[in-house]
Amino acid sequence: MNATTALTYTPRPIDPLTLKQLRITDDAARPCIPYVDPEGGSPLRCCLRPIAPGENVALVSYAPLRRWAAETGANPGAYDEQGPVFIHAEDCGGPAADDGGEYPFARPGALRTLRRYNAEGRIIGGRLLEIPDPATEGFDAAFAEAFADPEVALVHVRAVEYGCFHFEVRR
Repeated sequence: MNATTALTYTPRPIDPLTLKQLRITDDAARPCIPYVDPEGGSPLRCCLRPIAPGENVALVSYAPLRRWAAETGANPGAYDEQGPVFIHAEDCGGPAADDGGEYPFARPGALRTLRRYNAEGRIIGGRLLEIPDPATEGFDAAFAEAFADPEVALVHVRAVEYGCFHFEVRR
């Protein structure tokens, strides 16, 4: 990523304390089972980059809204979702310091859904984004649209094809 370009909004990886917990037991109460990925390419939510071939990773169930609600006192009720995410099997230190120039997993032409949540953890809107080229401008415009609504507290970015959580942006 280009360190000279600053993003308008900050994509958030899964936080280190949550990762530590997920590496033992995931949000579906299953034990973490690390493996070596021979091919790589899938998105890592701990450091917001693709898996490199041969890396030691785990596929775990993650409930991002539940975790956020525990921090804020929100009650998402039925909007609480969990799903699969890839993480490093051991601490990776998070995103590289120079990862400020592009949104993660922003392949032009890919489809993303941007779900908007209020402070109570309820979905209050969303939109489909076909990632344009340049991707940064498309994401910036979509986040600006979302946060123009003062009720929006955070936005989750998910892949349309599998529904996988990619990252979140908070107000």
